[in-house]
Amino acid sequence: MTTHLALLRGINVSGHNMIKMEALKTCLEAIGFQNVVTYIQSGNVFVDADEDNPAKVGFTIRQEIFKVFGHEVPVIVINQSDLKACLTNNPFLKEKELDTKKLYVAFVSANLRPESINDLKISQFKPDEARIDNNRIFIKYAIGAGKTRLDQKYIEKKLNVTATIRNWNTVTQLLKMYDERH
Repeated sequence: MTTHLALLRGINVSGHNMIKMEALKTCLEAIGFQNVVTYIQSGNVFVDADEDNPAKVGFTIRQEIFKVFGHEVPVIVINQSDLKACLTNNPFLKEKELDTKKLYVAFVSANLRPESINDLKISQFKPDEARIDNNRIFIKYAIGAGKTRLDQKYIEKKLNVTATIRNWNTVTQLLKMYDERH
């Protein structure tokens, strides 16, 4: 069995794509996933599966959500090492007097080249900052996630990927939960 973390994008936001976590858990267990655990209402779901391939797991979850709930929900599946890399590779963590409430991680559906940062044209979002690390974009918002144009839709459009963003508190909590599963 392999443990996967599925990050669902755009559920339970502003009354759209509403899915109760208990219903999602039941739905995923019904198609064979085991040890299904959700974290908060924004679509973080741990599943154990015989399937090792994260893309196949994500596709299965996406199909089932559409079949059961009628919502077209992008799903990015990551593993424990992806979350650990967030802690070890986030360049913003080295800053003194850092406010972690301004830190976010965009998980994307493909590994990005370091030069992909040029495609984001990040300078137009100053003082917001971003750094690319494989299938993650570390973001430090100057004011807050709700006040920027450097959001998931912009990242998807500029880089031609699927993306979902989590705040730093959620990332660290998900890693803790992953560690507790093993």
